[in-house]
Amino acid sequence: MKKKISLRNMRINQTGQVASIKANGELGRRIRDMGLVTGAKITVQGRAPLNDPVSLRIMGFTLTLRNNEADFITIEVDE
Repeated sequence: MKKKISLRNMRINQTGQVASIKANGELGRRIRDMGLVTGAKITVQGRAPLNDPVSLRIMGFTLTLRNNEADFITIEVDE
């Protein structure tokens, strides 16, 4: 069974698939340009000491996002 959660709420080493991106305009374009598009598979690699930013593994590279950016991204994960 799949469950949809915000990227901010994913645990370290948890894997999921991008379900939707709710950001519009420049931020939405920038997020998509980084490879975070619907259907992309991601894994949370780690978090900074205060949980911001979050480090992701996507398409063979590492990407770091701030939590205020991660809030716009919905991920489908296995329960």
